[in-house]
Amino acid sequence: MLVLPFSGLSSQKMTCSIANASMGFSGICRLGFDFNRNEERKKKGKFSLVGLADSPAYTADQKIPPPNIYHDVLKVAREKFTQEISFRSKDKDISLAKALLYVAAEDEAFMAYNREMDARSLENERRGASGASISQEWDTIDAMPLAGKNISQWLEELDAIAKEVQAELVSRDIGCHLVEVLEAVNIVLFESRGFQRSPVMVDSKCSYMHSVLSSGRGSAIMLSIIYIEVCRRLNLNIVGSRVGEDFLIWPQTGNPEELFKISSGRSLFGVVNGRCVEDPRSKASDLNSDTLLGLDIATNRDIIGIALANMIRLHWKRASRTNHGLMLTSPLRRVYNANDKFNQSESSDVPLLRPRDLRLAIMASEKLLILQPHNWALRRDHGMMLYFYRDYEEAVQELSICMAFAPEEEAQVLEPFVEKLHLLRLESSWKSLGHKGRLTVT
Repeated sequence: MLVLPFSGLSSQKMTCSIANASMGFSGICRLGFDFNRNEERKKKGKFSLVGLADSPAYTADQKIPPPNIYHDVLKVAREKFTQEISFRSKDKDISLAKALLYVAAEDEAFMAYNREMDARSLENERRGASGASISQEWDTIDAMPLAGKNISQWLEELDAIAKEVQAELVSRDIGCHLVEVLEAVNIVLFESRGFQRSPVMVDSKCSYMHSVLSSGRGSAIMLSIIYIEVCRRLNLNIVGSRVGEDFLIWPQTGNPEELFKISSGRSLFGVVNGRCVEDPRSKASDLNSDTLLGLDIATNRDIIGIALANMIRLHWKRASRTNHGLMLTSPLRRVYNANDKFNQSESSDVPLLRPRDLRLAIMASEKLLILQPHNWALRRDHGMMLYFYRDYEEAVQELSICMAFAPEEEAQVLEPFVEKLHLLRLESSWKSLGHKGRLTVT
């Protein structure tokens, strides 16, 4: 039986962080620079949180100052995400939680920007209310509050869970053997803390780490990441692999047979992965020590990629909910059909989707492309989302790049669609100049 060395937990050793794309502000809040401060404070990256209920109203003839802070937060969050998953770094040094924190910070900045624009519109309609601005400031994006806690406080939350596991082991007066440690992790996470998998992925909060830590409900991949992070704080290395629809995890060991030995009616593999191992409908139920060795172990970059891919699917589903059954690639086949003419497909034929959710899907796709720049199918889907977003210029660029990597038969499908996008881009420019009617291909 494996024995785990225990070391004291300290906040100085923690390198991971948790966050979500939904800030728990009370009332309507604005994340923005204090525009009355000097430029030096901007350069230092001082951010301020201003309650819009108390901020001055803007009259119809006033020009609203551009909320540069959102662009700054978006830029910094993307840069920090890119640095965290950089291919110049060793995979083992990548922090799963920190990378996902920056994903959440970027998403929150985008959603906060939309909330501010809505609130400012309401203020303009009132045309009278004004009041003193109340702001709360912080120095860096790492101190940015997310649902009432900053990064360090969410790190402390993970640290606290690990300490609870240690306390559980001490209270039971047992050693630090592998089975006992994993059972203690399960007791703390799934009994004491009440974590559970969300059966239907419709709530975006289930895909953001801090919200899962806060609510106890999350997607399977997020719960697996929390499990991995807690075990890392206990000096236990957990690895994982995608098996069918499940992401399975297990302690890294040179003796895989030990994972499948039955003790007290369950195997160690079953202790870690729960009911899916016993479900005959799941591919996990067919695994044994031999087939486990044949699985591809997911790297930290792979795990982050799985989380981002889930976000893309979720946001796309929410964006297209009024167009039931709409697929990203549906327009490609219509244009490829020889019976269709380009001028039969106008920009007005693009289905109307929920723009905020669609934009969140695009942002997740952009980050996944940083991880998988040569994935032609991912780039095709990204280009199609830009098409639905009516950003025809960017869509042309992404799909043209995709054609260079795609198999020949796929490139042949893409080519006429890209030609159509060129036409739509010209038509948009034509209309922006005040011209009426539409361009046609003869």
